[in-house]
Amino acid sequence: MSDPVTDASPVSAAPAGFVLTGNPVRADDLVQDTLTRAWDKRNHWRQGSDLRAWLFTIMHNVFVNQLAAARRDAANVSLDAEDENGSAFQVSGNDDPTVRIELQEVMRQVQRLPADQREVLMLVAIEGMHYEEVAATLGIPIGTVMSRLSRARDKLRRMPTRQPLALQTAGERTG
Repeated sequence: MSDPVTDASPVSAAPAGFVLTGNPVRADDLVQDTLTRAWDKRNHWRQGSDLRAWLFTIMHNVFVNQLAAARRDAANVSLDAEDENGSAFQVSGNDDPTVRIELQEVMRQVQRLPADQREVLMLVAIEGMHYEEVAATLGIPIGTVMSRLSRARDKLRRMPTRQPLALQTAGERTG
């Protein structure tokens, strides 16, 4: 069994927006909003500083602002409003359905982590950022980065892994 935290190569193509939102449409919107804000604030970027970290900071702030706005708007949802229908995780690029199912399960487990832990985990495991970069991007101490990452890894290890129904059914027929 592979460790989803250290064996991140199948997910490494996931854009940062998808990592935060878990939804490709919202991820596209987040990236667009991030780039728009970065363009508007381009005079705040210091020549010679890490552009990637600056953009991640903007993306993080936009995402947090969107979450706050969504929480405020949640109180005003119409009973007639249609909910989003469809899969939260769209995984492509691998023809083996077993790998795709396993990856979807890992992403579901990651989505169950608290937002602060998930964010640090994704920046380190998926984006390959160093602890110092994550700390600077999120504006938190490096010890907090290491603590959140450790707690996220522990929670992922302890989460019950359930075999998808399709695999259970196939296993019962062959075994």
